[in-house]
Amino acid sequence: MEVKRTFDLLTQLKEKYSFKQDILSIRTPKGWVKYSVDDYYRISHQLAYGLLAAGFEEGDRVIIITQNRPEWNFLDMALALAHMISIPVYPTLSEEDYRHILNHSGARAVFVGNERIWEMVHPLVEEMTLRPELFTINQIEGQKNWNELLQLGEQQSEKWAPVVEENKNKISPEEVCTIIYTSGTTGLPKGVMLKHIGLTFNAIGHANMQIRDHRHRMLSFLPLCHIYERSMNYEYQYLGISIYYAESLRSIARDMQEAEADGFCAVPRVMEMMYEKLQSKGNELKGISRHIYQWAFKKAQRFDYKRKDPFYKIPYAIADKLVYSKWRAALGGHELLIVSGGSSIQEKIIRLYTAAKMYIFEGYGMTETSPVIAVNNPKEMLIVIGTVGKQMPGIEMKLAEDGEILTKGICLMAGYYNDPEATKQVIDEEGWFHTGDIGKFNEEGYLRITDRKKEIFKLSAGKYIAPQMLENRFKECPYIENIMVIGENEKFASALIVPDFNRLQEWAQKNNIPFESHVDLVNNAQVKKMVMKEMDVINDKLAQHEQLKRFQMVPDEWSVATGELSQTMKLKRRVILKKYEKEIKGIYLHE
Repeated sequence: MEVKRTFDLLTQLKEKYSFKQDILSIRTPKGWVKYSVDDYYRISHQLAYGLLAAGFEEGDRVIIITQNRPEWNFLDMALALAHMISIPVYPTLSEEDYRHILNHSGARAVFVGNERIWEMVHPLVEEMTLRPELFTINQIEGQKNWNELLQLGEQQSEKWAPVVEENKNKISPEEVCTIIYTSGTTGLPKGVMLKHIGLTFNAIGHANMQIRDHRHRMLSFLPLCHIYERSMNYEYQYLGISIYYAESLRSIARDMQEAEADGFCAVPRVMEMMYEKLQSKGNELKGISRHIYQWAFKKAQRFDYKRKDPFYKIPYAIADKLVYSKWRAALGGHELLIVSGGSSIQEKIIRLYTAAKMYIFEGYGMTETSPVIAVNNPKEMLIVIGTVGKQMPGIEMKLAEDGEILTKGICLMAGYYNDPEATKQVIDEEGWFHTGDIGKFNEEGYLRITDRKKEIFKLSAGKYIAPQMLENRFKECPYIENIMVIGENEKFASALIVPDFNRLQEWAQKNNIPFESHVDLVNNAQVKKMVMKEMDVINDKLAQHEQLKRFQMVPDEWSVATGELSQTMKLKRRVILKKYEKEIKGIYLHE
């Protein structure tokens, strides 16, 4: 059958993969809870009947706020079957963002996963003039629970089943299926309206490049409310791949082992943290074990798909036997397929994992494009490390004169909800969507993202600085965990740095430098001198105007919870500039 609406995935699952007993699974404190294809199909339809029986109508907008779990999928499919519009929202937003989305969307109902989210959302709903109905997924005493809708759907299935079947016939692929509020790094979130056909065409497009199939399992831990993980989940369903939801970010290694998973999706920050742990593990070893580990680590940096001679493969086989296989064993023992997106990832990280048969394939896309625009293709081995691959079939893409990436086609959004002016600002008269990203093609047509257009700034001497590119380069310094390059309208570029405090503490102890806190470490003259020396190794490879002449280490760790990072782990530059205004003035005080 042709899959052109999201709920068509359910019908195809039923027709092709009804034998699967674990199409959706979740790790709970009591173990894995698994749902078969038949369960998925039945519960989604029953919930759709319940929504209609409860008085919700065609076109109603419904908010879903929960961690990754099978119930998210049941709601997603039920709303599509009932001809309603789903609005998935991060469970970790600020009160201001929740209030904006609740009011701006005009939602008729809100589903929340647990008591913590309920405690955040309930008071905001209560203060609204037109209050949406609030349902919980976990049981909370005295509150409406989604099971009431399931029971209602079961009781009235005879009445509402024909309506849902009619919806399957009449819903156009061109209709809006979902509104996704972008997390953004500036301003209030905008509601991106995505169509059934955009979502399905895109998911099938990257599914056709997939080298895993219905015999495999994938772990899911990135938020389903983000279009990246959601699109990959649609891909898995299209291919009949079992989806296992991790209990939490802290339990990924254990959940990978227990699920015997064959891969996962990640953002660069997740892979950076895993890379740092592997590096630290090597530093803990002694003697010959340490030498072997470090040799294998360095050897991985020379990995390249294009090298085919057998002698090239021999040292990797030795390194795999002695080191890399142990890394895989910690994640379940399988050769892994890892998709990375959201922002640029350092080449050294891709080479390390890929050499260890945990293959990282980088892609590029945006919420507004449903999402994938370009991706490396493992099926046809169209892969170049350090690029985001070639444009996906059926997607139009070109570069503007200033290098900005433009795209259009079937996957492009219908616009920003209730915001035609914002829509006009990003989609030109010829229908090209202006991504705001700067890129360039290599000779073979592979795309490399170099920076965000709005983030590029000019020094007082007129030279341009692309901060994202520099930040990725300086993250190669072992003592830097996070970094933001600054210097707009100044004589030179500098940076705010979040150090790797574990490593910094080890170095300080080894060098008999006393400290009691992070503040002591970042302000110590010897520590600063050492970090500058490490940074100069990278500075020496850069153009004069790109070199970071000064920096200020900060004693804080940047996170989503503390506000410096967006939900997709990108720097919120305006927030950071405001928070460290005093420190930035100190950097440039004597200029």
